[in-house]
Amino acid sequence: MKKNLSKSRYTAFCQCPRNMWLGVNKPELAMVDDSAEARFEKGTEVGELAKRIFPNTVDVTTYDGERLDLAAMIEKTKQCIADGAECIAEAAFSFDGCYCAVDLLHRESGGWAIYEVKSSTYKSDKDDTEDSLRVYLQDIAYQRYVLEQCGLKVTGTYLVRLDSNYVRDEELDLHGLFHIKDVAELLENEYLKVSSNLPIAKRILQGADMPDADIDVHCNNPYSCAFFKYCLAEVPEPNVFDLYRMNFDKKCALYREGKVDFESLRGEQLTEMQQLQVESFLNGTQLVDTDAIRQYLGQLSYPLYFLDFETYQDVVPQFPGTRPYQQITFQYSLHYIEHEGGEIKHKEFLGESGTDPRRALAEQICRDIPMGVCTTAYNKGFECGRLNELADAYPDLADHLRDIADHIVDLIEPFRKKMLYLPEMNGSFSIKRVLPSLFPDDRNLDYHNLTGSVHNGGEAMDIFPRIKDMPPNEAAASREALLRYCELDTWAMVKIWEKLIEVSMS
Repeated sequence: MKKNLSKSRYTAFCQCPRNMWLGVNKPELAMVDDSAEARFEKGTEVGELAKRIFPNTVDVTTYDGERLDLAAMIEKTKQCIADGAECIAEAAFSFDGCYCAVDLLHRESGGWAIYEVKSSTYKSDKDDTEDSLRVYLQDIAYQRYVLEQCGLKVTGTYLVRLDSNYVRDEELDLHGLFHIKDVAELLENEYLKVSSNLPIAKRILQGADMPDADIDVHCNNPYSCAFFKYCLAEVPEPNVFDLYRMNFDKKCALYREGKVDFESLRGEQLTEMQQLQVESFLNGTQLVDTDAIRQYLGQLSYPLYFLDFETYQDVVPQFPGTRPYQQITFQYSLHYIEHEGGEIKHKEFLGESGTDPRRALAEQICRDIPMGVCTTAYNKGFECGRLNELADAYPDLADHLRDIADHIVDLIEPFRKKMLYLPEMNGSFSIKRVLPSLFPDDRNLDYHNLTGSVHNGGEAMDIFPRIKDMPPNEAAASREALLRYCELDTWAMVKIWEKLIEVSMS
C-alpha cells in the first residue's frame, strides 16, 4: 500500500530519515514517556482555542470511525474555498502523495495565509532564530509547497504560539494568550529545500529497508527522538551518552572517534565529575568523604523538616494571575523531627482538583513550618522557586514563605559535591537514582512497589487535574495514590539523611 507523506513525516525526515521510517514501519519501537498522552491533550486544547482567533472559522475535521477521513476533509476544504469562507480550520490538501492539513487557513487580499499553531511558548524576538525555529519552519515550508502545488496563492506564513508573558485576568484574553509571528523571511531557506527533499523522503517512505543512520548531532538529545534508545541498542552500557553534564555535540564527537564505552574514555579530557563517574564504574569503587559529610550535616539543626512539592502545569492558564505553563503547586509532603532522637512525624496537603489550590496550600505550609527553622529539600531550587512564586502571589504570607525558602538546605549537595558517590549512580544524582543506590534491597523505598496509579512526578502532574472529572471511587483512589507517592518522596529524604549520619560516623 502506498504511504502518503504528511507534514509530521516530512519534519521527521528532515531530522533523520530513519526517524521517519521507523515511525511509519516500526512505531512499537518508540520509547514514549508517560506524559505523552497528556502533552497531546494539551496540544489539542491549544488548537481548539486557536480556532477562535478568527471569527467565522469553519472546521472541516471529519472522522470515519476513529480515523480522520482525509478524502472528506479535502473535499470540504475545496467547498469552503468555493463558498468564500474567511478562515478554515484543518484545511486539507493533497498533491502527488503529499498530504497536509493547515491548522488555520485565513483568506487575505490576493491569497491565503497559513497559521501554524503550536502549544510551545514565545518568549522574545531575540530567542526566535532560524535555528531555534527550524522544525516549525520545515513544517510550514512543507505546507506552503503543497498548497502552491494545489494552485493556492500563499500570501502569508505565520507561527502561532502561547505568549509566556501573558498573565491571565478574570477572563481569558485569546489575543493576549497567543503570539502570532510572521515567519516569511525565516522560512525561505527551508522552503527552497522542499522540492529536492520530497523525492528522497518518498523513496525512503515506500522502501522496505530501514535507511542507514548513525547517532549524531541531528539526534539533538535523547528526548527529541523516540527511537534514540533503539539506535543505541548495540552500544554497550554505560556509554559516552551517559556522561554527566557533557554537551551532546561533544558526546557525538567522541562517539564518532570510537570513544564509546567507559574503558575507551579513559585518558580523555573529562571534568572531575565525569572522570569520577568513569573510574568508579570501571573499578567498582566508592567515594566517601566523611569529613565533608560531617561538615554538611553541621548545617542542619532541630527541629528539622523534609519538604517536597508536587505541581502541574496549565498550558492555558486557568486561574487569575497565572501564565501559560506556570507551575501550579497543589501538594506537599512534610516529614519532621523536633529534636535529636525524637519521633519522626508527618504532615501533608493535597488541594482540590478543579480549583486554585495555591492559597490554601500557602496558608497551611505557614502553619506547618515555623519561621527560622531548618528545612531540607532534594534539589532545593524547585521548592525555593515555588515558595517564592507563592510569596509573589500572596503578599500577606510573603515574609513567612520567603523565610522558609531562605532556610532550606539542599539534600542533593553531598552527592553533587562528591562527598558520597557509588558506581550505581552513574553520574545521576536524582533521588530516583540515589535512593536505590543507597538502599538496593529495601522494597519500602522502591517507587515501583507503590500501589495505585502514581509512581513518579509525571504521573502525579497528569492525574491531579483529571480528578475533578472522575467518579467518586476513582477520585478517592487517585487522591490516596498522590498522597502516598508524595509521602514516599519525603520519607526517602529522611532515609538519605539517616544514611549520611551513619556514613559520617564510620
